[in-house]
Amino acid sequence: MKRVFAMLALLGAVAFGAPAWADDKAAPAASPTATAPAGMAGMSGTAAEAAPVAAPVIPPNKGDNAWVMVSAALVILMSIPGLALFYGGLVRAKNMLSVLMQVFVTFSLISVLWVIYGYSAAFTEGNQFVGVLDKLFLKGVTVDSVAATFSKGVNISELAYIIFQGAFAAITCGLIVGALAERAKFAAIIVFMVIWFTLSYIPMAHMVWYWAGPDAYIDAAAGEAAGKTAGFLFQKGALDFAGGTVVHINAAMAGLVGAYMIGKRSGLGNVAMAPHSLTFTMIGASLLWFGWFGFNAGSALEASGAAALAMVNTWVATACAALSWVFAEWIIKGKPSMLGAASGAVAGLVAITPAAGFVGVMGSIVIGLLAGIVCLWGVNGLKKILGADDSLDVFGIHGVGGILGAILTGVFVDPALGGTGVYDYVTNKVGDFDMTAQLISQLWGVGTVIVWSGIVSIIAYKLVDIVIGLRVPEDEEREGLDLTSHGESAYHH
Repeated sequence: MKRVFAMLALLGAVAFGAPAWADDKAAPAASPTATAPAGMAGMSGTAAEAAPVAAPVIPPNKGDNAWVMVSAALVILMSIPGLALFYGGLVRAKNMLSVLMQVFVTFSLISVLWVIYGYSAAFTEGNQFVGVLDKLFLKGVTVDSVAATFSKGVNISELAYIIFQGAFAAITCGLIVGALAERAKFAAIIVFMVIWFTLSYIPMAHMVWYWAGPDAYIDAAAGEAAGKTAGFLFQKGALDFAGGTVVHINAAMAGLVGAYMIGKRSGLGNVAMAPHSLTFTMIGASLLWFGWFGFNAGSALEASGAAALAMVNTWVATACAALSWVFAEWIIKGKPSMLGAASGAVAGLVAITPAAGFVGVMGSIVIGLLAGIVCLWGVNGLKKILGADDSLDVFGIHGVGGILGAILTGVFVDPALGGTGVYDYVTNKVGDFDMTAQLISQLWGVGTVIVWSGIVSIIAYKLVDIVIGLRVPEDEEREGLDLTSHGESAYHH
């Protein structure tokens, strides 16, 4: 526990000691947009007050709509079966079914909570940290409701946006399962997910991704007013195209804290705990890679050149990370492994996520190559330093890769390095780029999610431990969770 608090204090000092920058600048085209109905551009002045006239609602673009719905389905594929098989293959045979259950039921639970209150709290205008509950049970959302994209005057169906973002929420919670594998109570995981989703995922999604939409930025005054309604980290200028902070670092911190608080697996270091099926792990990694095209390219919210850029970057960075991990492992250990190739691919997917729509292809190559090597260290050297039994290396891959990708986004978004720059919706062009300022913004994002998720996780785990207990009895752990927790077995030999 001392390690947890020391780590949070150190990282919090780094992040929050940095000065804020450009809070009054126009919000960047950074991340999945808020649900701002068309025609809700900001108005100010006596004319607007005297004669408020509703602008006509622009119908959804059918091509963009189709792309976002397909992307949502791809993200769902990442969770079930992708993540479930990837994790399941990494545990011992006696715990395979338990991991499949934990991922599958977590996905189902968060999907339901998302439509009940999650979407409303994350993607409505409230304060800088959370929205309001005006859309409980999707109240007021109809087949005619629209959500803004990143282009002025272009909308998609709000229902398509809801399922896309809901799939993000579900897989984020599912990622945490890997850190607690093989010894956590099923009921404890379910209750923890409800608390953590409510108090960590929803606020982080709002802080990073909520804004009024591009149509609100009609002039400098309107842009300034709209900017003040955005999430805390959006106002700070933090760029996160598809979830480096909201998804990966957020889940990784919850996993790391959980690994400390639940304790190490019984027999660790003395009992063989090798993956029981690298075949399943390879299939799971491949499904993750396939689904990740929806995860990253879908975050453009349009079937556009930006989506194509994100897709190419996701393809190339992942391949580079798989290669760099394999060759580094080959040099260090003497043999390249399938586990290394699959882990390297996931590391590349994680690292390119925040940068996918912002960097050029050369930037994605560098990010991918570095991700494979740095995350290899994360699951070996860093893991030994931290001393936590993070069973399936959630922090070593998703935490380290997410931090690396978030910071490098601030470098390779630079147009001089092939990036897209940061778009200014008031002037309708790419603004002047300041790398130092952007890196400070990225550190705000990284530091905020580390501290926020860490604190929420400590509280949530402690509450669950008091009420339910986090861990199964030792005899049940030795026998395996498939039989003791679920009364079934993944295999019958």
